[in-house]
Amino acid sequence: MRLVACSTCHIQYDVTDVADESFACRCGETVENVSFEGVDAQIHRCGSCGAHVAADAAGCEYCGSEIVRDDSQLSLICPECHGRNAEASRFCTACGVAFLPEPVQVEGFELPCPVCGCLMPPRSVGGIGINECGSCNGIWASGSRLDQLISRAIEAQCSESGAPRRTYEPRVKGANPMAQRVAYRKCPECDAFMQRRNFRKASGVIIDRCHKHGTWLDADELEQITGFVASGGNPAAQAMLAEADHEAAAAMKRIRLAAVTDPSWTRPTRQTFGAGDLIGRTLVGVLKGILG
Repeated sequence: MRLVACSTCHIQYDVTDVADESFACRCGETVENVSFEGVDAQIHRCGSCGAHVAADAAGCEYCGSEIVRDDSQLSLICPECHGRNAEASRFCTACGVAFLPEPVQVEGFELPCPVCGCLMPPRSVGGIGINECGSCNGIWASGSRLDQLISRAIEAQCSESGAPRRTYEPRVKGANPMAQRVAYRKCPECDAFMQRRNFRKASGVIIDRCHKHGTWLDADELEQITGFVASGGNPAAQAMLAEADHEAAAAMKRIRLAAVTDPSWTRPTRQTFGAGDLIGRTLVGVLKGILG
């Protein structure tokens, strides 16, 4: 846990997952989201009950709790004196201040859900402000916050070494956006109909996008998009498109050569260049329609 305190009213906030550089305290003061460097302060109090303890005490005489002195376990930094404490401490062992963290209030306001009409309160996911419907579990990501959400979701699935905790399968495998029921939804901010988009044109995940205000994701679509992105964004389809483009370029080269060298040349037929060329050009058109 990472704590900061307001310099005016001394309310403490848990900013472990807060990405903003600053935020507004409920007293009106601006609180800077900074990371403090911990100091090795002398222990005067019990981290569990706040009672005074001797400088060399192994445990608290009042509550019986162990006095943690192992540096590897002192990860919580006091927002007032910057003393290092055990993560589970309720009081700072140096200055005695109680640790009473509050969540950072998310800026925003309630919005109507585009699917069921319920009011969606603002909340924070990984330090990113969104609106989430408590009924259908859909997510409204205003502005450009969708990319931030995807990045945070991928980070959450990775270990400290950076290796994925599990293997993702491309969402495009077996997906057919055309087979899904079409339902146009209204933007919760401007009430205009949003545009339906196949995420990155190849994912098979149909998102609703208002170019002015943000993106709507149905339940589980964030996880589906995360899997698609983490798997490389459908490399198989991209490779197929590249191969088809190569075949089409070769066919066009043969056509141009025939037009120059053969005065009687009119137009290519299946017999002239083979059925494979025509099929290749058709495949290119289909794939480009899907992948853009």
